[in-house]
Amino acid sequence: MHPGAYLRSRWNMLDFTIVLIGMISTTLSSIMKDGFDVKALRAFRVLRPLRLVSGVPSLQVVLNSILRAMVPLLHIALLVLFVIIIYAIVGLELFSGKMHKTCFHNITGDMMEDPTPCGEGGYQCNSIGSHYICRYYWEGPNAGITNFDNFGLSMLTVFQCITLEGWTDMLYYIEDAMGSNWQWIYFVSMVILGAFFVMNLILGVLSGEFSKERTKAKSRGDFQKLREKQRIEEDLKGYLDWITQAEDIDTYQDPPLIGMIQESKMKIVKANVDNTNNSVGGIAMDSLNQIPETTADYIHQQSESWYKRRLRAWDRFNRKMRRSCRKAVKSQAFYWLIIVLVFLNTGVLATEHYHQPQWLDDFQEETKI
Repeated sequence: MHPGAYLRSRWNMLDFTIVLIGMISTTLSSIMKDGFDVKALRAFRVLRPLRLVSGVPSLQVVLNSILRAMVPLLHIALLVLFVIIIYAIVGLELFSGKMHKTCFHNITGDMMEDPTPCGEGGYQCNSIGSHYICRYYWEGPNAGITNFDNFGLSMLTVFQCITLEGWTDMLYYIEDAMGSNWQWIYFVSMVILGAFFVMNLILGVLSGEFSKERTKAKSRGDFQKLREKQRIEEDLKGYLDWITQAEDIDTYQDPPLIGMIQESKMKIVKANVDNTNNSVGGIAMDSLNQIPETTADYIHQQSESWYKRRLRAWDRFNRKMRRSCRKAVKSQAFYWLIIVLVFLNTGVLATEHYHQPQWLDDFQEETKI
């Protein structure tokens, strides 16, 4: 591919892939209506709004920043995983099996409403009635998912606390089961280190990559403007040199073809003067009149065939149509037309639902092109 090829741009490759998948799904749905399910291919049509990226430079900067930040984000993800593993092991050693006691009625054996962990130094069951005692077995908070009984559930609980989703509830559960002495140190340090420090590193990396990409985009734009200016200046200089050379040739030199034509005319005139036969003289004069008056006419009559004339006319027509198509496609009106059609198609995709009526199925089939 040459340097200015369409598929050299990643955004153009994205556009090409989306359009190609749409064409394949439409073709297969029309050819193999019963034997092939193209719903999996149609799902890729939700990528059509991504064509906005190829026309909006600011979106390109954001996506390029995210893509370039993948390697640093992977390093941060490994750091987060390391912190989660450490706190999961510590929690497994300190709080394993501590949240399966709750208050039961001593006579009926019924569990208390809204059960909560209990234990020595923690929640006291006699605060809700004299017949309630703290004993096993309760599956634990959140149907037994939130606890430190094994390494997997411990990692899940630590991850929940790092995301700041219900970490205070987890702290209160542990304090109800074991008392409020030192347990808060574990959770507060985990939130400070995991949520406030490590997780914010992600924002710092994204912000740094965004600044770099924005600077690159600005430098790229300035460089393109400079190249365009230099190209215009070079074209202007070459045009002026060409005009100067053409004037020099026209002033000091006779074109060889024109000299050939003048020499042919002089020979015919001489033959006409020397010949005394009127008929012969008439033929000579007629031959003189048939000689082309311009260089272009002479070239066309001597060397250009019918096929070449047709080929040249078709080439002119092709170049004109390509310029017209390029001008239309590059216009703002065509760009916004495509954007509106993409959003309308996305809206049609969003209307699909389970047990939808038949008329909606037909409408979606007609508009999902």
